[in-house]
Amino acid sequence: MLKQNLFALTALSLGFAANAQSDQENIEIITVNADFQSQTLNEIPQSIAIVDPQTMQERSAEHLQNVLNSVANINFSGGTSTARFIQIRGIGERSQFVDNVNPSVGLLIDGIDYSGLGAAATLFDIGQLEVFRGPQSGRFGVNSLAGMVVLESEAPSAITQGRLLAGMANYDEQRLGVAVGGALGEATQARLSVLQFNQDGFTSNAFLDRDDTEQRDELSARLGLSSALSDDWQVNANLHYFNIDNGYDAFSLENDRVTLSDQPGSDALRSAAVRLAAVYSGWGASELELSVSRLNADSEYSFDEDWTYVGIAPGWEYSSFDAYFRDREDTTVEGRLRSTEPVTLLGLMSEWTLGVYAYRKNQQLTRDYFNWDIGAPALFSSDQERNHWALYGELIQQLNTRWSLLTGLRLERYTTDYLDSNQVAEEPSDTMIGGNLSLRYQYTDNSRWYTTLARGYKAGGVNGEALGRAKDQQLESIEQYLLERATFAPELLWNLESGLKWASPNQGWTGRVAVFYNWRDDVQLKSWVNRDQSFVGFLENAASGTNYGVEAELEGQLTDGLSAFASLGWLNTEIDGFVTEDGEDMSGRDQAHAPNYTANIGLRGVLGEHWYWSVQTDLKDGYYFSNSHNQKAEAATQWHAQIGYRWDNWELKLWGRNLTDEDVEVRGFYFGNDPRDQYVTETYLQYGEPRRVGLTAEYQF
Repeated sequence: MLKQNLFALTALSLGFAANAQSDQENIEIITVNADFQSQTLNEIPQSIAIVDPQTMQERSAEHLQNVLNSVANINFSGGTSTARFIQIRGIGERSQFVDNVNPSVGLLIDGIDYSGLGAAATLFDIGQLEVFRGPQSGRFGVNSLAGMVVLESEAPSAITQGRLLAGMANYDEQRLGVAVGGALGEATQARLSVLQFNQDGFTSNAFLDRDDTEQRDELSARLGLSSALSDDWQVNANLHYFNIDNGYDAFSLENDRVTLSDQPGSDALRSAAVRLAAVYSGWGASELELSVSRLNADSEYSFDEDWTYVGIAPGWEYSSFDAYFRDREDTTVEGRLRSTEPVTLLGLMSEWTLGVYAYRKNQQLTRDYFNWDIGAPALFSSDQERNHWALYGELIQQLNTRWSLLTGLRLERYTTDYLDSNQVAEEPSDTMIGGNLSLRYQYTDNSRWYTTLARGYKAGGVNGEALGRAKDQQLESIEQYLLERATFAPELLWNLESGLKWASPNQGWTGRVAVFYNWRDDVQLKSWVNRDQSFVGFLENAASGTNYGVEAELEGQLTDGLSAFASLGWLNTEIDGFVTEDGEDMSGRDQAHAPNYTANIGLRGVLGEHWYWSVQTDLKDGYYFSNSHNQKAEAATQWHAQIGYRWDNWELKLWGRNLTDEDVEVRGFYFGNDPRDQYVTETYLQYGEPRRVGLTAEYQF
């Protein structure tokens, strides 16, 4: 039924598009910040979703995970205190333990690469969230095989302005934020935002008699500076500091929110980053942007591996604690030359971009694993340095008054230097090519049809600890096993996509519809093996995979005081050529964390001069938790609402998320971990947030 409704929606969109008028009155023109050229959302020939501050506030979202369900064909995985990994159109990682993950979906905050560090994606004073769906390697490089999530802070302005926010909610949640900006002298503008967020979490630890073992204590600060050094030079700077000190105690033997762990874990991040960008515009028809960024991030991810305590089942129990400490240093240098006015190339009016890119990532891992049965801690460490160099370009050519052609190409080379305490030493390297070819037709001033063929890539890498501990493999030697599994190859993704983006101002509606088909080669999938009573993951390549579907977004006015919005996605995926360590062939099965449908549908309205309200629902189909077993999450429906009152510069809002208190499954494992039944294999679940109700007050000046 849902598939039929989605295709009906697509047909309805085509009907609206055919009747769209060229009148631009009352159309909000949305510019995509992360694109090479300054283009509107409807001009870019790819599927992009924009989440604006209004949408974030309607869901009272303090973190990226609170808004992702409003975007079609997006999913995210738990296994941490906040969502760290994202899946777009069924593609994306779900966790990270000893493996050096290369993200399929990247995360940029103010131009700084936070891929794999999702805890930093706090939303206070974020001006725009952009979700690029489909391969984006031509634009962003190696961390965007399946897409890219881009957060942009509110920009500095010359006008002194700011906001104060205070809020409280159940589970002892408290928020306190301040953002202020304005001119610093005649040529410099600045904006500073700081948010402190605290919460007890949603689990109760019965053994320790505590309700805060999953507490969240998060401080985020962002500073933006913009300075005109002269008529031709503009310098922008962004400085970030995040201190995330969260607990992790999510899994229960009874699959509820009551845990029995005697050593609760942690999910912490402390990071500092800076980005400097200088723009020279003295050449008239082009401008040069030079940028450099630096990120230092220390993280801890730890948990009570047995989830219990000594004495729960004498004779059967074991006790262990697992901790992963990562120190990461990123340096990015980029130079970009682009046109600011159309020029004639090959007889056609054209816009162009040329760029060079260098990226170095150095990451040290220390795993501190203590198993009570073994009687001694096991330390594992690894050091990986990866260097990337890239050349890229994009050309937009106007074929005639309505037809245009967009061509993008990126050539990227990476080298890796890996060494760990098990004496696994590898130096994988490769050269990868990505890009896109798009044909675009403009049939009204703000409505376009497009077809795009894009190619994305993800770097290969090294498996470490799982190989070094492979003493029980029935092979000729450990060296043979290392030779076979020490590295995994790059993954490639081709995407064919066609879509409509339209606006009909006379009817007050805008919409976007995209249909896509993906081919995946050398798919990087995670396998799990049991080593010395510990599950260890490693990555290997499946033969291929396919992903295809449709996504549609609609928004418009029903009456003067009432508007509607919807985001709908349908997805079909398949694995080909992947056999688990237990010998089970997963070929033909759906890929993990790839629900067949996702939807967000809602209404918003105003009542008189001061009151406003909104109500919306998220729907998500069930999906497989892993590519290594066949356990599934159940389909889920959540309802969210808010009602608010504005007067002068004040705003007071009562909000609720997941109002029906749905148990939404966000992560699942399948193994034996209960000593009371002698470790019978079972499905264990982590849940998303329960019913949330809160009150927020804000003052703007």
